[in-house]
Amino acid sequence: MKWFVYIVECSDKSLYTGITNNIARRVWKHNNKKGAVSLRGKLPVKLVYKKFCGDKITAAKREREIKGWNRQKKLDLIVKGLP
Repeated sequence: MKWFVYIVECSDKSLYTGITNNIARRVWKHNNKKGAVSLRGKLPVKLVYKKFCGDKITAAKREREIKGWNRQKKLDLIVKGLP
């Protein structure tokens, strides 16, 4: 199964990072209040970054790494596609 790490931008301009094996379905779920509870007051969300990671473990490790970054580093990743 293919796994991705992704970042969505919320309506309040905050960024949310997650993992999924189906990007389109996950963004749809977020926007239809079937995803993360923490996003429900920040809808709609817009996909701004996705990266194929291979397996779920690799995607989860990358998600954890990105979640530890400050906002500017995340924006640099989105714009420049940093590794």
